[in-house]
Amino acid sequence: MIFIVLALAALLAVIGYNMYQENQYRKQVREQFGHSDKDALLTSKTKHVRDSKETGGQGLFIKKNKKNEEALRNLQEQDEIYAAKAKLAHPAQLKTDVELTVEDDFSAEEKVQHTVIGLNNEITVSPAEAASTPVETAAEPVAQVPLISLDELSQVELPWFDPRFDYMAYISLKQAQELHALPRLSATHRFQIIGCTMDDHFRVAEPIPGVYYQGFVMGLQAVSRNGLAAREELQHFNQQVDAFAQLIDGKVLHTDLDAFTEVAQALDQFCARVDQTIAIHLVSHSNISGVELRAAVEETGFKLGEDGAFHFGDNNNPQLFSIHTLDNKPFTNPLLDNQAYRGFSMLLDIPHVPAGEKTFDKFMDLAVKLSGQLSLDLVNDQMEEVSTQWLKDVRNYVLARQEEMLKVGLKPGSKQALRLFS
Repeated sequence: MIFIVLALAALLAVIGYNMYQENQYRKQVREQFGHSDKDALLTSKTKHVRDSKETGGQGLFIKKNKKNEEALRNLQEQDEIYAAKAKLAHPAQLKTDVELTVEDDFSAEEKVQHTVIGLNNEITVSPAEAASTPVETAAEPVAQVPLISLDELSQVELPWFDPRFDYMAYISLKQAQELHALPRLSATHRFQIIGCTMDDHFRVAEPIPGVYYQGFVMGLQAVSRNGLAAREELQHFNQQVDAFAQLIDGKVLHTDLDAFTEVAQALDQFCARVDQTIAIHLVSHSNISGVELRAAVEETGFKLGEDGAFHFGDNNNPQLFSIHTLDNKPFTNPLLDNQAYRGFSMLLDIPHVPAGEKTFDKFMDLAVKLSGQLSLDLVNDQMEEVSTQWLKDVRNYVLARQEEMLKVGLKPGSKQALRLFS
């Protein structure tokens, strides 16, 4: 009987010691990540996502932001209202005769020849009439007609812009002109200037000698991960466009500010809800060398970027997934191979990757492969090992957010989405 009691006591001692060791390990890892209810990448201030304004997510299990849950259920209806207002503003210009040709590069030097047509009036008079008839020495000036109408410019759909989040302005010229310098339309928001050449081709406007323009289309990106541009910023954009138009003697048409703001606000609220980053952490019970870490992630297909993170991508999107250090310090070439790491975090940016289970499954396949190669544990922010059911729930969450984007005409992973969620 004594031997049985001693054996049980020894067994309980071993179990207790193992539990103590496990708690110590979890405590150390929590210290590495920060507080369990915070992001592992909390120290970042790179404004990577819309809700927290920080790089990283909230682990694989994302809490839904219910504040704006109903904010954009009617975004398509908002777009229809906006389109109807645009038609009411231009009832006679529902179609355009301008042929749209998008040019990415110059194919040949563009030249414009100006032909001045004179009006010769022959008058025959007698000497007496000549003495008594007053002679008009100057004709009244003829009003110059714009080379392209503002209505035509405003009706052309250009691939550089999305009228839901790009605030637009249009300039029509009376005479063909070269662009000598690009105007500075905003100091805080991305803007683009597209020029219409004399052969009705649309291209990114550049100050190149010999290239003449008959009009310009300008757009200010008013919605991004920085939030919605203030009304005062849009008004300042209008003022800058007006000043540029006056400089080149052009006529201006601005998008209706109230109508645009109505749609942009709804879109901004929608973006704030779906803009999420999924993070899964791969951690070691001890440490892994930088040499071993680099070899494993590069063998899997990741490449070290200038931002100090490893990125995995394809021809369409070079940054599908990324790998960051647990403390969000950059991987740097001089230090990477000589340091030891406790692990790293893998990130999936929901709006930036193509929709569908295939993308998420690829993300998890890479995580599992690296976990096996480096003997790392897959955990969330609560230091819980991920289960099959848990991953299924997260997959469904990602697909649901991407489905919301598709319903409002925003394709995850597209150039449009990459620009909007930047």
